Amino acid sequence: MAIVQVLQVILIAGLSVVAVFLAVLFVIQKAITNPFPVIKRRKEEKHFLDPIRIQNVDFPSVEDAPTVDLSVIVPAYNEEQRLPKMLEECMSFLEEKAKDGVFTYEVIVVSDGSSDGTVSLGLKYSKRHTVEKFRVLELLDNRGKGGAVRLGMLSARGRYLLFADADGATKFSDYDKLEKSMKSITKDWQSDGIVVGSRSHLEQDAIASRSLFRTLLMHGFHFLVWLFAVRSIRDTQCGFKLLTRSAAHTLFENLHVERWAFDVELLYIAERLKMPIAEVAVNWTEIEGSKLTPVWSWIQMGVDLFLIWFRYAIGAWQLNNQNKKHVS
Repeated sequence: MAIVQVLQVILIAGLSVVAVFLAVLFVIQKAITNPFPVIKRRKEEKHFLDPIRIQNVDFPSVEDAPTVDLSVIVPAYNEEQRLPKMLEECMSFLEEKAKDGVFTYEVIVVSDGSSDGTVSLGLKYSKRHTVEKFRVLELLDNRGKGGAVRLGMLSARGRYLLFADADGATKFSDYDKLEKSMKSITKDWQSDGIVVGSRSHLEQDAIASRSLFRTLLMHGFHFLVWLFAVRSIRDTQCGFKLLTRSAAHTLFENLHVERWAFDVELLYIAERLKMPIAEVAVNWTEIEGSKLTPVWSWIQMGVDLFLIWFRYAIGAWQLNNQNKKHVS
């Protein structure tokens, strides 16, 4: 009986500590958190360099009418070494697709405060293909992958917008799969829709090649995603996602998280707004050079997942589906 009483005391004490912690966190988050994201963008980040005419040109806005079929957004932080292979595959595919004389595209490489030759590399492609097809958005400070993708999306001209990782891990020709799926869930670019490239079909192979510790981390992360945020998608983190212009406008102007967990919040918002979402298997190969550090990054993303859920749950973060701007 004494043991049972001790356990009851421990349980009550533990629950009391949790309750106090959540109450304090509630007060802090309500006090310091802006309900809508304030998207800051320096004056120098609002234009791109035309390397042929040697002059700066203002980026358009996602609020403008689209002028090309597809915009490809490539976030890049110190990717001078890995980016060329990805861009060669990407441009080769897009150029072949454009031979029909109907399909039009642009690629926007977003240098996220890079200190290597990422910008110079991008400008070489811009000069080779012209700024009608290839542009470089240079961010002066490192914002995080989500912040880089967001500003690329808000500067795009496409009816449909794809963001693709700079490492080229996903076979770019799988875009056709995403495009086909998008047509099945939306009427056109003016309706909301998002198609997510997925590696979930490769999970068993990944488990076989990973250590037990990393496998446990992977399953733990997937469980936290399901528990706190996204229920309809198995692989939230694959860097190959296609959005309609309408969806991109709404989602990225509501997005708060600018670092690794931004994909989760993006899909969480889409689910909350009941946007059509599809998940499509893609060919994916692990590429060396990831900026993620296995343990710390997983812990950081776990904390972010909880805070995404908590902030929306208490109303510290809110959704604005009226496409009103909160930009400074």
